[in-house]
Amino acid sequence: MSEADPSGIFAHLTVLSEPLRARILRVLEREELGVGELSRVLQLPQSTVSRHLKVLLVHGWIHRRTEGPSARVSLATDTLGAEAASLWPLVRDEPGSALTAAADLARLESVLAQRQLDSRAFFGRVAARWDALRDDLYGQSFTLPTLLSLLPPGWVVADLGCGTGETVARLAPVVRRVIGIDQEAAMLDAARARVATRDNVELLEGDLAALPLPAESVDAALLLLVLHHIADPIAALAEARRILRPGGVVVALDMVAHDRAEYRQTMGHQHLGFGADAFRALAESAGLELVDLERLTPDPVAQGPGLFVARLQRPAALARS
Repeated sequence: MSEADPSGIFAHLTVLSEPLRARILRVLEREELGVGELSRVLQLPQSTVSRHLKVLLVHGWIHRRTEGPSARVSLATDTLGAEAASLWPLVRDEPGSALTAAADLARLESVLAQRQLDSRAFFGRVAARWDALRDDLYGQSFTLPTLLSLLPPGWVVADLGCGTGETVARLAPVVRRVIGIDQEAAMLDAARARVATRDNVELLEGDLAALPLPAESVDAALLLLVLHHIADPIAALAEARRILRPGGVVVALDMVAHDRAEYRQTMGHQHLGFGADAFRALAESAGLELVDLERLTPDPVAQGPGLFVARLQRPAALARS
């Protein structure tokens, strides 16, 4: 039977009669390796190792997996035929090769340790440009869904001033129910088109100072770039407090205090942002506790004022009283 015929016990005996192939298989039984790594373990030229790998691949003893420009090989444990599977332990555990096998496995541990060092060295080299490299590899769209997955899946969330529904659409996959409220019918039409396939979204037209929701009906409320458009932000915050369940939270994103007075005429802003102390006073007047307020790092390409994000809470004791 020719060596090219991968079937039959004699073909397998022919393959394993070469001690180097048995050494290769012992190592690959422990770990998937690149050809260069395998050459270092065996202390042999890569061309020699590749030649024997070709024979092992033809006879079904190894798997070959392409990874970028290189290939990795491993013992084909899951696809070995019955004859090969019964023959392999006899060859692998042959006492006369124990010292060689032990030396190979010791070098394997060294190669694997070096692999870890190489990985650390890679991140050390690219640390300064890692963000750009990560964006090239994976894009930028994964961060927000990852963070949103931290939300309790049973929550009901109200997006107050939801606009065209971008945030509603992002929240819908991760919470039980999302309610979007806006006073502009055109905005709500765009939002409905965006979330048409979602059955856990409700979109309502309404004034944020008189929300069309019952008291204590939501777990969280969002006010994203909304409060500076509202003449009476205390009334909007008080309404948000009313619809929150005890201990519920409001997340507000808005502009820090600024001096761009033209925004009143060009974009209908009622307030030129909010300072931290002023915003705390608004929250307290609405019966909410300001848990934290953080000014966000400016986006280098943004042309508007700086932003802050604040987390407010409806105290449980106040809700019960």
